[in-house]
Amino acid sequence: MNVLAFFLNLAGATMLLLFAVRMVQTGIERAVGPSFKRILTNPKRNRIQTSLIGMLLAIILQSSTATALLATGFAAGGFLTVSAGLAIVLGADMGSALVIQILSFELDWLVPFLLAIGGWMFLKTENRGSRQAGRILLGIGFILIALQMIGAASEPIRESALLPQMAGYLGSEYITAFLIGAALAFIMHSSVAAILLFVTLVTLGILPVEAGVSLVLGANLGGATLPLWLSRGMAPIARRIPLGNLLLRGTAAIAALFIINLTPLLPVFDAFGPGQHLVNVHLAFNLVLLLVGLPFTKIMEKPLEMLLPEPKAETTDSSLTPLSALDRGVLDTPKLALSGVTREVLRMGQIVEIMVHPVMELYEDFDKDRMLKVRKMDLEVNAIFSNIRRYVAELQRGDLSKADAKTARALTEFSINLETAGDIIAKRLLVLAESKNTKHLQFSKQGWKELLTMHERVVCNIKLAFSVLISEDIESARTLIEEKSEMANMERKSRKQHLKRLREGGEISFESSNIHLETLRNLKELNSLFASVAYPILYREGQLLETRLVETLDADNS
Repeated sequence: MNVLAFFLNLAGATMLLLFAVRMVQTGIERAVGPSFKRILTNPKRNRIQTSLIGMLLAIILQSSTATALLATGFAAGGFLTVSAGLAIVLGADMGSALVIQILSFELDWLVPFLLAIGGWMFLKTENRGSRQAGRILLGIGFILIALQMIGAASEPIRESALLPQMAGYLGSEYITAFLIGAALAFIMHSSVAAILLFVTLVTLGILPVEAGVSLVLGANLGGATLPLWLSRGMAPIARRIPLGNLLLRGTAAIAALFIINLTPLLPVFDAFGPGQHLVNVHLAFNLVLLLVGLPFTKIMEKPLEMLLPEPKAETTDSSLTPLSALDRGVLDTPKLALSGVTREVLRMGQIVEIMVHPVMELYEDFDKDRMLKVRKMDLEVNAIFSNIRRYVAELQRGDLSKADAKTARALTEFSINLETAGDIIAKRLLVLAESKNTKHLQFSKQGWKELLTMHERVVCNIKLAFSVLISEDIESARTLIEEKSEMANMERKSRKQHLKRLREGGEISFESSNIHLETLRNLKELNSLFASVAYPILYREGQLLETRLVETLDADNS
């Protein structure tokens, strides 16, 4: 019975630990997520600087896997080379080892403060940044509580006769322990959570140090396998980064396993108790791997290209061009017809999303041919919009239920907004980029950073808008509307800062003032057009107020 209670309580504590790690990661992503691209993809950094950026991001996100997936995604978009991506991931693994060191300290006294302050910030403040900071503090508090629960869960089994047998087996069968560690890190989707679990079990005397070390090295292998699995649907160039990391980290973990278990090296890491023993091994392993692996990141590009080659380009065939999802043969079946409209709206939105990405690059380094390509895409958006409008008009002439009529109207209104968004990009933002280039204007350093941050936020919110359109998730819809308010605040703050720079006599800001202010306004409007997809969903679920006007006018006038 003690064994059953132990595993039940351990499962609950582990789930809380996973939830808490995810909570911290989500809070940080929502607070600063849009800036990750700019942080990761700076081509002017050398490999050491790039690895330090990866280390910093892993500490912030409390996850080397999340950092690896960010790098993989940017490599898929052509923003990051394989060698730079590998440097980021190696640094991220070192960063996650530092996170484990921090969280392994005795921080139980912090829990009440973290819960009280974090809970108040998350529940009682309206500012988005403060709410996410509260989420992060709550998550850290929950991590510490989960570690306490693991200790409490072990109480019933410490006197069990089964425990010494299990511990002894894992201590002597280091290969089995290594494989169990890899499997647990993969299943838990977090090497940080898995290693914290192993450190806690060794600290409590449930497992011997030898077994804990093998489990930790196995978790390194499992943590490296996870990004490769999660990126399996991406382009070959993107998957080269997690594959390269798996080859480096997997080889190093297996080598370290045999070196530590077949040589008298383990006592070297002994310091401050059994749990710290494991942490020391983990830190040393990741530091050595970072120092040894960095010189190989460039060398590995060719072998990885051979292992994951790009698919051969095929000759263009008009029969392979995307077909319209608007099937007039199903107009008498509204559900099928509306699903076709949704697909076509998504295709329209994806084209607009592609148009948004190069805008800031054209501001910085104008390319007329690239501008013309973007404008050509706007013509395609207009054509899709015309087809959607005609199709929905034909559909509405039939017999639609009230719910289907609302869906058709909402999709049409969103397609109108997408068409307007395409026009903002092609006929406003690109014109401003061309004007800046023609007049040889420059933004102030701070002003340019403000514009970049707003553009990054728009790109992230576009992805969120598509998720809301497909899933109709209430929480995501609420987040999208919160993002709209946050964008309005950012635009207002940037405008005030710009006017302040003008008052202080900034010549650069004065010359580019009109373009700066117009760009701010257009980015804000662009974001609002995509955020509009959330309103029908929130209204249907009773999540919107009927009016924002103060309701005490009659009382004041009486």
